[in-house]
Amino acid sequence: MREVVIVDGIRTPIARAHKEKGWFRTIKSPDMLAALLKAIFERNPKIKAEDVDGFYVGCANQTLSQHGIARLTWLGCGLPDSVPAVAYEMQCASAMAAIHGAANAIIAGMGETYLVGGAEDMLHVSMGANMEFWSQIGKHYNPFELPMGMTAEKVAAKWNINRPEMDKFAYESHMKAAKAWEQGKFKNEVIPVEVTYEDGSKQVVDKDQGPRGDTTLEAMGQLKPVFLPPDKSRGVTAGNSSPLNQGAALLFLMDRAKADSLGLSYHLKFKSGAIAGVDPTMMGIGPIPSSQKAMKLAGLSSKDIDVVEINEAFASQSIVSLKELGIPQDKANLWGGGIAIGHPLGASGARITVTLNSIMKTDRKDAKYGLATLCVGFGQGAATIWERAK
Repeated sequence: MREVVIVDGIRTPIARAHKEKGWFRTIKSPDMLAALLKAIFERNPKIKAEDVDGFYVGCANQTLSQHGIARLTWLGCGLPDSVPAVAYEMQCASAMAAIHGAANAIIAGMGETYLVGGAEDMLHVSMGANMEFWSQIGKHYNPFELPMGMTAEKVAAKWNINRPEMDKFAYESHMKAAKAWEQGKFKNEVIPVEVTYEDGSKQVVDKDQGPRGDTTLEAMGQLKPVFLPPDKSRGVTAGNSSPLNQGAALLFLMDRAKADSLGLSYHLKFKSGAIAGVDPTMMGIGPIPSSQKAMKLAGLSSKDIDVVEINEAFASQSIVSLKELGIPQDKANLWGGGIAIGHPLGASGARITVTLNSIMKTDRKDAKYGLATLCVGFGQGAATIWERAK
């Protein structure tokens, strides 16, 4: 069977989706992807644009400037119109669904080289933009329990996760991310993006806007719950939840034989991937069944997993997912997670894969298996296991 390897993985810095303070406030998803497309071809001169078999982009809210995000961005960059482009939508796992699609295409012999990733602009295209819920959903689920913040509260309540646990998890995410940036860990994966602001001034954004190395547990403890009244909340706050962001990530996936023929280097190969469904009012537990399914397909157990990138949509669901999977927290998100780095919805499946690739190339050269996983709005989960290529 054909093997799929990661030849390269890059991402933009992740900015806050804030109309006044956001570092990317004057650019949109196509601009972010364009910066990555330019950079990844420059970094990999042996791969020609015309030889790409597909450009697959995950995006959760495909409307407004994110409509036709894959094809229109590719064409807008002046790249060959002979290369097909596909947009994937699986809410927070959109980019991971795109990764699975490209990997499966290579394994099936449909192509050899794919550019795959995701993008999300939560400033100009807000969550729920132009969204209309089908009324039939209300016959089966309480619509009040479907918003992601409410599901985080429900998960915390069911597993008896308390406020101090959530705040500690979030605090550690910031500390790890801030330390990683100080030590230059993200240097090889983050592509600087030049932004022109409203007054004509320019800035090269070369780091994530979210990590706060100066935050404290005391400061986090002062934040009020945002989804339920204090007397009914388990303590889900803005501090222990992922923020609203703008960002993009991109990977070159290639048939191993093709990569070898071009003399390209790589260190990870696709081992297995899986998606799973869960109760949509408990959407945060999606990583549990999807990771278990991926491990079963790979013939592995949680003890075989050496390093994990789990998307931190909320501290509550990350804590529960790792606990139920039997994976210690010290194996997860070594350079911080989505609470600190950010969670640009449809891009996150690619972002955590890019970071996992970086970690296993540098800090964890001893690791054989890495897991990337995330929960998905409306009750799903996605997971991918990568194996060190010998």
